[in-house]
Amino acid sequence: MTQAPPVETRPTSDDDRVTARPDDPRRADGLRSGHRALLGHLRPQRTRMLAGVLLGLLGSLMGLAQPLAAKHVMDDMGRGQVAAGPVVALSALVVAGGVLAGLGHYVLDRSAEAVVCAARRRLTDRLLRLRVPVVERTEPGDLIARATSDTALLRQSAPQAVSAAVTGTLITVATVVMMGLLDAVLLGVTLAVIAFVGVVVAVVSPHIGRATRHTQESVGRIGAALERALGAFRTLKASGAEQREAAVLHRAAEHARRTGVRAAAWEAVSATVSAVVVQICFLVVLGVGGTRVTSGAIGVSTLVAFLLYLFALAPRIGQLVDGVGQFQIGSAAAARIREVEELEVEDVGAPGVAAPPGQEPSPATVTFHEVRFAYRPGLPDVHRRVSFTVPGCGLTAFVGPSGAGKTTAFSLIERFYEPDAGRVSLDGKDVREWPLAELRANIGYVEQDSPVLAGTLRDNLTLGVGEATADQLRRVLRLARLEGVADRLPQGLDTHVGHRGCRLSGGERQRVAIARALLRRPRLLLLDEATSQLDAANEAALRDTVADAARTTTVLVVAHRLSTVTTADRIVVMEAGCVRAVGTHAQLLAGDSLYRELATTQLLHR
Repeated sequence: MTQAPPVETRPTSDDDRVTARPDDPRRADGLRSGHRALLGHLRPQRTRMLAGVLLGLLGSLMGLAQPLAAKHVMDDMGRGQVAAGPVVALSALVVAGGVLAGLGHYVLDRSAEAVVCAARRRLTDRLLRLRVPVVERTEPGDLIARATSDTALLRQSAPQAVSAAVTGTLITVATVVMMGLLDAVLLGVTLAVIAFVGVVVAVVSPHIGRATRHTQESVGRIGAALERALGAFRTLKASGAEQREAAVLHRAAEHARRTGVRAAAWEAVSATVSAVVVQICFLVVLGVGGTRVTSGAIGVSTLVAFLLYLFALAPRIGQLVDGVGQFQIGSAAAARIREVEELEVEDVGAPGVAAPPGQEPSPATVTFHEVRFAYRPGLPDVHRRVSFTVPGCGLTAFVGPSGAGKTTAFSLIERFYEPDAGRVSLDGKDVREWPLAELRANIGYVEQDSPVLAGTLRDNLTLGVGEATADQLRRVLRLARLEGVADRLPQGLDTHVGHRGCRLSGGERQRVAIARALLRRPRLLLLDEATSQLDAANEAALRDTVADAARTTTVLVVAHRLSTVTTADRIVVMEAGCVRAVGTHAQLLAGDSLYRELATTQLLHR
């Protein structure tokens, strides 16, 4: 069960995490690039968004004609004429404008859903292609939050920001022009108000963006804390740590509340100031306009039309203010998404196959030559000039104390990590020169904790394989001693095994992992403590299965229980990141003190 020391596989500082500190230069860079990132998300939907904007714009233009129609109604009434025509025209404008505005809103909402869907597909695809060291330095809960809540903010902000940027701006300009045609003096009062609102928005909007980013980071911390607790749920309960973990979640929730309130406060300041200023503008225009009507400079109908335009302008100003705020929110979310999109990923390529159907794969050879490796710069080497050769076919076991570098050897073969020096070869070819998908298609890997995914037993067996015939499934079930398990499940292979396989025992999960690896028909089979949770009978049976597989496949086994590897063709003894000795069980008993000590401790000295 050799692994990197815990300090080597978890974040040691905030610099290692995706989430940057408040004073981290990366955060400032993210805020500056957030606008470009948001526009990048919106660009593929620009045609559909343009259609939505044009529909909304037509509806708003019909709304602009309504005050003029009302002015004609009043003028006709003042002259004692029947105003039936203008009233009908006014009603038609109201209905048509409402319908077009509604259609425009629907089209924009559909565009926003498409933006969110594309972002989630792109982000989840990238998350699954992240390099193993990158994932080990990040918080899974925070990554999940970026793929869920951050992308949801794109849907919330996209239609409002686009509509405000185009429709709001154009209609505001058109409204101002119409107001200027009615009366230049009243227009001057109105422009002064618009200028004041613009200053407020320019000052407040950056604060909205920063506060929103802090809020989303807090949400990410909640996700990380919850994922941590649920990932060790039984241990948490057995330790009586529910209250302690609940306190951690409560603190994270309280921090999210504070940052959310801060963001809401800045949004409220912006909305309140703009609303109050618009109301003051109405009162000033009413007073000045009344004076001008009294003096005979303008007529009552002109004042009424101007006030109607002012009423129409007020929500447009509010729309612009909200749109700027939503753009800041969307930019903050886009910046967080972009951080994930900049993380290092693997070039997996198209799925590979170990051998064509119907053709037995040939066993692979493995060579380590002077391999040196540390999990991170500055940390002690886990491998120190490790060299050994495993010929094709047969069973090779790796034994040694914890921390010797046994599991690390498997990680280097799978290219989860790459050596700092030296060479790891498969069939004489450096694993770094293999197409990654082809390399892993040739390898079956059973991890130390034998993870089982939520879904059916069939889903877990065929993971990465796709479709498998009934004969192939029966074969691996028999080899992994899972036939009885499948028979007793209510729906057989189509029974759901629960979150992380919670409806299966530890030994059953190990056998599922072994069956899954065998179904791949690998040329190289890596078993990392694959029988640690099996009873004696199942261990003996699976030992025979491994021996059978070793006749046609190269099998590498990491084992602490030497009873599982005494019959291995060769045993590699590792200590402190070095290969100490290589030989058979009998040779090592006679020639290596460490192996003899391990065997004696486990009463295998015969």
